[in-house]
Amino acid sequence: MSPKPRTRRAAIALSALAAGAVALTATGGASTPQRPAEILQEMTLEEKVGQLFVTYAYGRTADTPHPKNKEEFGVDTPAQVVQKYHLGGIIHFTWTDSLYDPKQIAELSNGLQNAAVNSGSKVPLLISTDQEQGQVTRIHEPATQFPGNMALGSGRSPEDAERAAAITGRELRAMGLNQNFAPSGDVNVNPANPVIGVRSFSSDPALAAQLTAAQIRGYEDSAGPGETVSASVKHFPGHGDTNQDSHTALPVIEHDRQQWEQLDAPPFKEAIGAGTDAVMSAHIVVPKLDDSGEPSTLSPKVLTGMLREELGYQGVIITDSLQMDGVREKHPDAEIPVLALKAGADMLLMPNDLQVAIDGVLNAVRSGELSEQRIDQSVERVLALKSGRGVLENPFVDVSKVDKIVGSKQHLAEAQEITDRTTTLLRNDGVLPLKPPAKMFVTGAGNDATAALAKQIGARGPQTSALATGLKPTKEQIDQAVEQAKQNDVTVVLTNAAWSEANAGQLDLVRALQQTGKPVIAVATRDPYDAARADAPAWLATYSDKPVAMESLTKVLFGEIAPVGKLPVPVPDPNKPGTDAYPFGHGLGW
Repeated sequence: MSPKPRTRRAAIALSALAAGAVALTATGGASTPQRPAEILQEMTLEEKVGQLFVTYAYGRTADTPHPKNKEEFGVDTPAQVVQKYHLGGIIHFTWTDSLYDPKQIAELSNGLQNAAVNSGSKVPLLISTDQEQGQVTRIHEPATQFPGNMALGSGRSPEDAERAAAITGRELRAMGLNQNFAPSGDVNVNPANPVIGVRSFSSDPALAAQLTAAQIRGYEDSAGPGETVSASVKHFPGHGDTNQDSHTALPVIEHDRQQWEQLDAPPFKEAIGAGTDAVMSAHIVVPKLDDSGEPSTLSPKVLTGMLREELGYQGVIITDSLQMDGVREKHPDAEIPVLALKAGADMLLMPNDLQVAIDGVLNAVRSGELSEQRIDQSVERVLALKSGRGVLENPFVDVSKVDKIVGSKQHLAEAQEITDRTTTLLRNDGVLPLKPPAKMFVTGAGNDATAALAKQIGARGPQTSALATGLKPTKEQIDQAVEQAKQNDVTVVLTNAAWSEANAGQLDLVRALQQTGKPVIAVATRDPYDAARADAPAWLATYSDKPVAMESLTKVLFGEIAPVGKLPVPVPDPNKPGTDAYPFGHGLGW
């Protein structure tokens, strides 16, 4: 991919830094013009260091007192957290009491920006979340929902991937979020990967790279800077070949240089060529790339040597969460941000103790361990990102327009059309498509998924009942499901990561339903690997348990649309090591 988009956006950012930008108040009036080129010179060391940190704050409005803020940050409200630490960014989660509905999110965003532009260096915030779609979705309905990356990989359409990102980004920006920690550029070459899986587009580096670049363009280039979000491709140098979760362990990936270049690097190269505003680092050890034993987040060889010098990336490098065990295994919390900056990172996400982390960086500068010039380099990158994305010019959003944009009829219709092109039919022993029977039964993993599917089926005529058994069905639940299946004409059973030993009871459910003598249709609603673990007359993969995916599934079940998805990963045969039960690219139709 040509690096021109990055060059163009960098030129825009540098132009804004030189010429200056006007910040608007939340009420729409112009305030004192901000000249970004001068901001850095006017900032204190504390304000500069604050710009490097991104953390959360608790509360549904900027002025909502919350006991957790007092406990973790020593102040009462989210606005006070921003002001106390001169933060460069805020990240939203449901568990921080931040995400309720689009208008509330927009008002919270405006309140936080107001706190930022009226304190300290008066620099607006990057406001972010992880709206990858699919398995990792922070903002749910009424925001437009998509089935996620692996479903898009099944659809094979760069245009669909780009449009999905454009819609997601447009809605985030309408709510005041200007950065999305997406897409995942990880190539999921390990079926046992517990943390990536369907968050990856594919096990094929070329397909993953193509769709990663498409999503970067969708997030960043689909409209003007004030209507788009910064993308953050993750997790460099590639988190796809691990069977451990870096949230709770420090994974080791044994790829050598040639394997990394062939398997892991292509999506990141394409993302850089497409102009990604940010790259997120991984808390993984790749000893054949760096024998220091340090996680990549703390590795100068990986972040500076490979990402900056070899791949030529000049934008913002942000760490994955510094609360994760994968980065905290070897060093105290005060040292971790210092080591990350030495390695080449620019922004430090969610340190375990924000005050300790900030003091660690300040002390490192004052002692000479870090130079202030090194801090300035990162602050300049952060300011350039904010300027190029239109955040410095106008950080606020019009709350009155939120409901017209978020979850609009057009967005919902496009999301459904895109999802309709992702369902994969893996096996069909003459069961599908169905002629609507009198009675159908839906069971398996997921209360929401079983309810959504039953609703869609029922709308087409059959008398439909549902029983959700959860990820780990009990014997009593299995027995109950079997009895209900006997009283119906057709059963649809949903699985969700049934390949995992912890969830293997789902496979017992599929096998027990087979014994009823009634037709059974099995559907893998997350990883497609479930389809090789238990027999059924028909197996499908949706890669998602969201209602939008359940509607597409229903259309396929009744022949309203043909299944056109193709496996973006191979499904290994657990009984025949080294062979695939369903190969990459497999997908039946009619």
